[in-house]
Amino acid sequence: MFNSLMGTVTGKFPQKLFIETHGIEWDVTVPDSTLDRLPAVGQVGRVYTWLQHTDQLMNLYGFATEDDRELFFNLLKVDGIGPKAALKILSSISSKDLARILDSGDLDSLQKVPGVGKKTAAKMLLQLKGKLNLEETVVVSTRTVLPFADVVTALVSMGYDKKNAEDAVAKITDAKKTDADFQNLSQKQKEDSVFREALVELAQ
Repeated sequence: MFNSLMGTVTGKFPQKLFIETHGIEWDVTVPDSTLDRLPAVGQVGRVYTWLQHTDQLMNLYGFATEDDRELFFNLLKVDGIGPKAALKILSSISSKDLARILDSGDLDSLQKVPGVGKKTAAKMLLQLKGKLNLEETVVVSTRTVLPFADVVTALVSMGYDKKNAEDAVAKITDAKKTDADFQNLSQKQKEDSVFREALVELAQ
C-alpha cells in the first residue's frame, strides 16, 4: 500500500493537510505537531502515510517522518488508544518529547499531555517504556532533501545507505543555495547535478 506521498502542499489546516501529486489532491489527516515540520503551502513536501480502511470508513493519515509514524503505530498498541486518540496525543507533543517521557517513566508529565488520563498513562508506560527507539530528526536537513527525494531513492536503489545518501544530498544542496548558476537550472538539471556529485561524495 502507500508508504509515502510526495508532492506540492496545497493546504494546511488543524489536523489536516492537502497535498497534490500528479494532478490528484490528497486529503491527509495529520497531527498538528506535524504541520510545522512540513514545507509551506506551494512547496514540495513528503508525508509518510497509513491508510485506515474499515467497512465504515477510509482515512489516510500522514506524518512528517517515519519515526513519527512508528510512534503512532506504537500508541495504537496501547489498550484504549485508537487512531483519533493517538492523533490527539501527537498533536499536543512532539514525538521526541513523548518518547523521552515514556522512556524516563515520568508518569506525572505523561498525565499532563492532552488526551492522556491517569489510567491511559499507566497503560502507555506498561506497554511502551523502554521499547521506543526514535532517532532525532533534523528538520532543516529533511526539508533540504525533500525536493531531491528522487535522487536519494536512486542512490538507495544502487545500494547506498539511505541515511548516508540523505546526508550527501543535504550537504550538496546546502552548499548550492548561493550558487546562482545552479539555482537557474531546471529541476531535472538540478537533480542530475546533485546525483553526480552525490556519487562522488559517497565514493570517498
